[in-house]
Amino acid sequence: MLFRNRFLFLLALAALLAFLSLSLQFYENSRSLFSQGKLEAKMAACGAASQTAWSYKGKQKWRMILFPIFLILVHLIPVNPIKEDGLNPKSRKRIMPDLLTEPPAIDPVYEARVYCNIPTIAERSMEGHAPHYFKLVSVQVLIRHGDRYPLYAIPKTKRPDIDCTLQPSRKPSHPQLEAFIKHMSKGSAAQMDGTLSSLPRYPSHSFCEMGELTQTGIVQHLRNGQLLREIYINKHKLLLSDWTAKQLYLETTGKSRTLQSALALLYSFLPDFDWKKIYMRHQWSTIFCSGSCDCPMRNHYLEEEQRRQYSLRVKNNDLEKIYVDMAKIVGIPTRQLRASNPIDSLLCYFCHNVSFPCTKTGCIGMEHFKVIKRHQLEDERERQEKKLYFLYALLATHPLLNQTVNRLQRIAEGKKEEVFVLYSAHDVTLSPVLSALGITEARFPRFAARLVFELWQDGKRPKEHFIRILYNGADVTFQTSFCKDYYKRSSKPMCPLEKFVSFVKRDMFLVFNSTSYYDACRRRPL
Repeated sequence: MLFRNRFLFLLALAALLAFLSLSLQFYENSRSLFSQGKLEAKMAACGAASQTAWSYKGKQKWRMILFPIFLILVHLIPVNPIKEDGLNPKSRKRIMPDLLTEPPAIDPVYEARVYCNIPTIAERSMEGHAPHYFKLVSVQVLIRHGDRYPLYAIPKTKRPDIDCTLQPSRKPSHPQLEAFIKHMSKGSAAQMDGTLSSLPRYPSHSFCEMGELTQTGIVQHLRNGQLLREIYINKHKLLLSDWTAKQLYLETTGKSRTLQSALALLYSFLPDFDWKKIYMRHQWSTIFCSGSCDCPMRNHYLEEEQRRQYSLRVKNNDLEKIYVDMAKIVGIPTRQLRASNPIDSLLCYFCHNVSFPCTKTGCIGMEHFKVIKRHQLEDERERQEKKLYFLYALLATHPLLNQTVNRLQRIAEGKKEEVFVLYSAHDVTLSPVLSALGITEARFPRFAARLVFELWQDGKRPKEHFIRILYNGADVTFQTSFCKDYYKRSSKPMCPLEKFVSFVKRDMFLVFNSTSYYDACRRRPL
């Protein structure tokens, strides 16, 4: 009987202690909410009676009663261990951004607006975020050129009337646009590879030429450069006022739109834009494969991917009806209209708020645009599922990623050169890189899209280096195939450089049952 009474007494005492512990936690949470201006909303959900019970004197009284008990209980309540780096394993999610994309839902008009990337509001950015004891040592940026005039024209229609001269008084504009124009006109001291020297430094035609960068495209990259300058120059001091040409590595394809996009970004990014320190390298390949472009299997997978695209297109009855209707409006065979890639031209009308073209027999309208754009989005989704593009992407991007990794390794070893790298490229450059990295949530590269690789040094362990990967300002490091698992079991807010190195040097070839780029490029699938 005595034993039973003691057991009941201990059980009651445990229940009381649990109740008091929960009460204390509720009090602390309420106090925290009150300090953040959120207590009133919380109390409203619990009722007015609960709110009045928590008077100041009441809280003080409860605190005096509960504090001694809390000292006993604190040793009984499990807590998350704090690692040596000072981070709670569960707290790391607080510094991670939301998912890069919204839940999948095809809205062609919304997606078209995202693609246009009209510079109207300030952009949210996660670049440069790290624990205070980490040091930024290198940044590599891969951009898509800004807004451009179409590469294709819809036959027998009037081309969109867009002015490609730069006028600071015309929207969209930028505070540095006027100074940019003046500076670009004095670029005789610039050092340019190959044919780059013959390209114009900024767009200047009153009626845009095919593929020419627009004022919107220049402004987009002036904004990109300004944003990156505030983070990497003003905050992290990546480049000082006495920066040298050796600290930059600049490379662009041989198109005026990519060269001009790079110059616009650099002009608003650098501490002082000095033509004598600018050396722009010419890259003849849109996938930046340099001297490693011989890859037969890459071409094989690209051809298979193109067959998949064709198969999906012919199965889409709505798309075929739209093409037939549009062909009748412009008075040409359907096959000819399809070959003119009308979505490229229609996007230009859409992005610049210009009415779609009309003929004597009718007008191309928003419904035509929606169906074609919706099919484009469906094609992107199926592309992710079928994996043919992924296989192409691995082989297409290895030379560029390998060059990136080699440079990061040199800097991690103490080299002070090429701490800022800029590749100015196209959607066909950026898209396969995203796919190869495993960032499946990423949207198709919009105008002036940017992909950033940050290299950080751990201040507490200087020999340890980490990377962050950001796409249009969102941290996608742990969406990559090589760092997803690491994120689940580590407190670090970044990915170890070794993970990236192993992926590029070895893991990229596992899907091909190969151990090297050369072998993967020549091994036929079973």
